[in-house]
Amino acid sequence: MQLPLGIKLNDEATFGNFFPGPNATLLDALISLADPQQVVSEGCVYLWGSAGSGRSHLLQAACTAMAAEGGLAMYLPLDTVLDHGPTLLEGLDEVDLLCIDQLDALAGDPDWEEALFHLFNRLREHGGRLLLAASAAPRAMPFQLPDLASRLAWGLVFQLQALDDLQKQQMLQLRAELRGLQLSDEVARFMLSRGERGLAELFESLEKLDQASLQAQRRLTIPFVKSTMGW
Repeated sequence: MQLPLGIKLNDEATFGNFFPGPNATLLDALISLADPQQVVSEGCVYLWGSAGSGRSHLLQAACTAMAAEGGLAMYLPLDTVLDHGPTLLEGLDEVDLLCIDQLDALAGDPDWEEALFHLFNRLREHGGRLLLAASAAPRAMPFQLPDLASRLAWGLVFQLQALDDLQKQQMLQLRAELRGLQLSDEVARFMLSRGERGLAELFESLEKLDQASLQAQRRLTIPFVKSTMGW
């Protein structure tokens, strides 16, 4: 299910290409939440972490997984829809899984906060599943409605832990393998030492290298990476 607002899921956002690292427990919880055949003890999951930590990837992956099993899922990035007003949330308790991203965008807006508060209550009554993402834990968010923070803390709350250098290397190699590329330890370490280290930037670099490798029919070696990326 998609809102008529031009919101589309990223086809590459799946559970299969998310490298969990220290977030394995979180990933397992989301896989269960996004499976309509699984009975979950808690239908609300709140995850938080810094920008580029994979929040949006996981929310979209959950929607894709739920839809693949025949469930009705919706992805709602709040930073792109605030201008439509809080009435946008009406009726969304009918979906099997609602994934609300960029929760920070509504913090401090009393009308949006109240609308989300009531939506949360309706979803719990109907047995719907809710997945939310923000930059901070529920009680650390600048909500004006105290009851909203307490409601959002009722479910499972996870912090997305940052990957260390070895885990980033393994993540790059996983993404490369899924693209049919061979990325050696040496080349992966070189990318981490010379390029941007954020996850989004690393994925962009890998995308560029994938295209260049395909066009030049070349393997990913350090000289090839140097010339392609200008490092």
